[in-house]
Amino acid sequence: MKRIGLLSDTHSCWDDRYAVHFAGCDEIWHAGDVGDIDIIVRLEAVAPVVRAVAGNIDHGEVCRRCKELEIFEVEGVKVLMTHIGGYPGRYSPGLKRLLVENGIKLFVSGHSHILKVMPDHTLGLLHVNPGAAGYYGWQKVRTLVRLTLDAGNIEDLEVIELGKGKI
Repeated sequence: MKRIGLLSDTHSCWDDRYAVHFAGCDEIWHAGDVGDIDIIVRLEAVAPVVRAVAGNIDHGEVCRRCKELEIFEVEGVKVLMTHIGGYPGRYSPGLKRLLVENGIKLFVSGHSHILKVMPDHTLGLLHVNPGAAGYYGWQKVRTLVRLTLDAGNIEDLEVIELGKGKI
């Protein structure tokens, strides 16, 4: 069993509540638009494993460390994470093929700043966009997601609201 913390679109913003809410997580996944590499470094101090993909605003060290797309498996769940991926029924070009060919059960993306948790019954997967954790953007509420992966199952998904403004 692994506890996973999900976030996206920090845009170089660190909020100490990331560490509070992700304490005890086995892994933290960042779905792009990290901004400054310091965000990843600080997340690495919170969880033993940090996975991140580069987003459309990322450059420099973030792009050197992070690929645009990651496919991996945790606790029997095949995961595809990318920044711009669309959502069920409206995937980005070529993405549906990758989801099918790789037997993906959990698809994580960011970019829209809109929290979405949507099953794709046709492909047999769950799509999660954790929304935006940073202050930049038009989102009304900043959000994080936590979930558990256990023996091929996705369980205990929680949405954490951080509010809009800086503390």
